[in-house]
Amino acid sequence: MTSKDLSIFNSLRPFSIGFDDMFDQFENMLGNGSLTMQSNYPPYNIRKTGKDNYAIEVALAGFNKNDVEVEFEDNLLTVRTKQVNKSENNNADGEIIHKGISQRQFARSFTIADDVKVNGAELKDGLLTISCERIVPEHKKRKLIEIK
Repeated sequence: MTSKDLSIFNSLRPFSIGFDDMFDQFENMLGNGSLTMQSNYPPYNIRKTGKDNYAIEVALAGFNKNDVEVEFEDNLLTVRTKQVNKSENNNADGEIIHKGISQRQFARSFTIADDVKVNGAELKDGLLTISCERIVPEHKKRKLIEIK
C-alpha cells in the first residue's frame, strides 16, 4: 500500500458524494491540516463530470458483471463482489504458474448526500463506472429577489 498526505477533509471526500461545498467551507474555516491515509483495494476515482454530475470509477480487472453487485440503501452506495471462484491453480485455460492478478472478495462503501441520485452502473474494460446526479430542490436553488 502507498500513502499520501491529504487534508483531513480530503480524506473524507473519497467516501462522500455531493458534500463538496460543506468540505470546502470547513477547509476555509480551519485551514489545511494533514493526515496520512492508506489506499485500499480496489482502487477507485471519483470524478465531477458536470456541474451536478459525478462518476465513481472502480478498477475491477478480471471481474465480470455477474461477479459484482452494486447496492444503494439509506444513502450508502456499496460495491461488492459475490463469491469468487477458489480454483487457484487450474482452470480451462491451463495451470497458473504465477498469480499476480487479485480477485479477492471486497466491499467498498460510499456515503451519498440526500440530494444525489444514483443513475446507473456500467462495467466495461475492467472499469465499473457508477453515474450519480445531484438533484437540487427548488427551495435550495439560487433565486434573484426583486427589489421594490
